[in-house]
Amino acid sequence: MKQLTVAVPYSLIPSELAKDLTRAYTAPALAMLLGRHAKQTITVTEPEARLLPHEAWLTQRLAGAHTDHANHADQPPLAHAAMRALGVPAQQGFWFIVHPVHLALARTHMVLGDLRNLHLTDEDSRALFDAAKPYFDEVGKTLVFGDANTWFMRADDWRNMRCASPDAAIGENLADWMPDGEAKRPFRQLQNEIQMLWHAHPANAAREQRGLAPVNSFWMWGGAEGADSASAALPELAEAACLPWLSVLAAPALRAADAATVLARPQDTIAVLGAALPAGKEADWSAWLMHMQQLEQQWFAPLLEALRGGRLDVLELLLTSRTHAVTYTITKGSLRKFWRSPSLQGLTA
Repeated sequence: MKQLTVAVPYSLIPSELAKDLTRAYTAPALAMLLGRHAKQTITVTEPEARLLPHEAWLTQRLAGAHTDHANHADQPPLAHAAMRALGVPAQQGFWFIVHPVHLALARTHMVLGDLRNLHLTDEDSRALFDAAKPYFDEVGKTLVFGDANTWFMRADDWRNMRCASPDAAIGENLADWMPDGEAKRPFRQLQNEIQMLWHAHPANAAREQRGLAPVNSFWMWGGAEGADSASAALPELAEAACLPWLSVLAAPALRAADAATVLARPQDTIAVLGAALPAGKEADWSAWLMHMQQLEQQWFAPLLEALRGGRLDVLELLLTSRTHAVTYTITKGSLRKFWRSPSLQGLTA
């Protein structure tokens, strides 16, 4: 493989915790990669950005070389790529990704539950979809089933809505992260109707009997215009422990992939390793250390060995926090810089 790009969301740590966390984190392979990089690039985003830094970076990669990401900060054009990946026929119009979700009441506000924990079956999802579709039809919004976690909605007159990715909104006060724009009122009306519809739905009653959270709302984002988005070919994408939308975009053989599988691919690949994201977002540093330790053993050590052995020419390592993205480029040649000590200082945002 000539080049592998590996994105590790929420792998950067606050500077005030760096000393303690790097002391507890045993990662000689990652320390070598970071300490002997050939190039470093830093990007800073605002805390209120509606895409996380790795999502903004992925949008630019996945939406095609001709996409101006500056125009898509609040609306990453991913819907048609996801439709194509799920075998949904290409259609004209402006389409959104729609996720069935669980909204929970915190002490003072509503929060979006983590989609990774929803465990929604195809049967339950289709039952909820069939119940909701007439309500979408009534307001002129075409709803299409993709898979259990990913539906699609055509809403040409909502194209200017500002939407947030699920991971950007998870755990936050939803008052600040709901879709916003001129169509805010009709969106909220439709959302409220679906919430009331699903409240007593048999699928949710059965879920609660199984100890699962009810599916009580939907999340809309990723809007894209049909023709331009559907025509671009996607780079090969691999993922591990990521949200459903990213799993959909990954090559079927590279969903929940490991390092050996990715390194065996002949073409350049992007791998997104999301294991540490929930813990990093919640500042659960004990869980973060556990996940990052697993990444050291399962990914960073094999990648270092592949560079040393010549099976990989270039490794591009993207590490992020809520507001920072740091890209390290590492080559076999840069690993020979013996005068530079292995270091985990590069984990500090």
